[in-house]
Amino acid sequence: MLGSLRLGRLTKRLASFGKHRHRSLTETRSRMEEEARKLLEEGIIKKLVSPGKGELSTFPNGTKVVFHYRTSLCDGILLDDSRTMGGRSKPMELILGKKFKLAVWERVIITMKQGEIAEFTCDKRHTALYPLVSQSLRNISAGKDPLEGQRHCCGIAQIHSHHSLGHKDLDQLQASPQPLVFTIELQEVLPPGSFQLDVWAMTDEEKLELVPQIHEEGNMLFKQGKIKEATEKYYNGIACLKNLQMKEHPGDEVWVKFDHMITPLLLNFCQCKLLQGHYYEVIEHCSALLFKYEDNTKALYKRAKAHAAVWNEVEARADFNRLLELDPSLGPSVAKELKAMEEKIRIKEKEEKGRYKDLFKYNTSPATATTG
Repeated sequence: MLGSLRLGRLTKRLASFGKHRHRSLTETRSRMEEEARKLLEEGIIKKLVSPGKGELSTFPNGTKVVFHYRTSLCDGILLDDSRTMGGRSKPMELILGKKFKLAVWERVIITMKQGEIAEFTCDKRHTALYPLVSQSLRNISAGKDPLEGQRHCCGIAQIHSHHSLGHKDLDQLQASPQPLVFTIELQEVLPPGSFQLDVWAMTDEEKLELVPQIHEEGNMLFKQGKIKEATEKYYNGIACLKNLQMKEHPGDEVWVKFDHMITPLLLNFCQCKLLQGHYYEVIEHCSALLFKYEDNTKALYKRAKAHAAVWNEVEARADFNRLLELDPSLGPSVAKELKAMEEKIRIKEKEEKGRYKDLFKYNTSPATATTG
């Protein structure tokens, strides 16, 4: 008798749970269908590739979403893929409500469930800013300044300018905006307060306060021999300050102040790159610094070493000589570097002579004439 009562209660509970779950799933499905209809009215066609799990989030402002994306033209030509960009499979992260430059990404993501994969074909009114966003994302994946190549003006002004973005496909897209297809896989949905804010999501005040801490952390990692990790810290500090600097007019007092804060971080970044063998990147960054601060001995020294490493003997000697003019006390260090460079050149020339000698040795047999 007691067992029958328990079984009856359990059956009722399961039935109630089933009804609640069915109602919840029906409501979620209805809401997603309504969102799809709204998207269509806005010039966005959603195609479900793989359904997600659970219920659709309410996505309040401050929610962090983590997703992979593929961007292609309507004819299938691929522009970007977060799984392969820069040789790293790094997902995109957004904080909703922070006015991300490409608003359509926020618009479509709030129609998705965690784990869902969907394809969104977006009208060109939603994709006009994609070339600028893509340029920044490509720069980041290559370890460059995300704002590199962008002028001191708003996104709309950049669209109408004739400034190259440094990528032929993006230049074409900027000149002739067209619909794009975004294939998005929503991996994580994190509610506000459940995660630590990334640098890019901070207020200007928070960024400014964080820079000295980032700088110190980079220095500690460098001393510990963790060069790759230190490089990333210095890069984050530079990106923070560049983001603040771009809001000021070039040459103004505040702009110059930010530039002076960027300089030591950039020099440390270059030292890390020098140790990692990224010599041409060092030359590029140090040249940009020396264009503004021609007597910066640290930039000169790093550029001279980078030139020497890639066999630019004339440029290396010019930088080392200029360095001695600015600071004669560096004579012993410069002499050591020049001696090392000369020894490398001597060894290289010897090896090349040996290769040429072997080449001629194997090509000395006389040609044999033939008669018909």
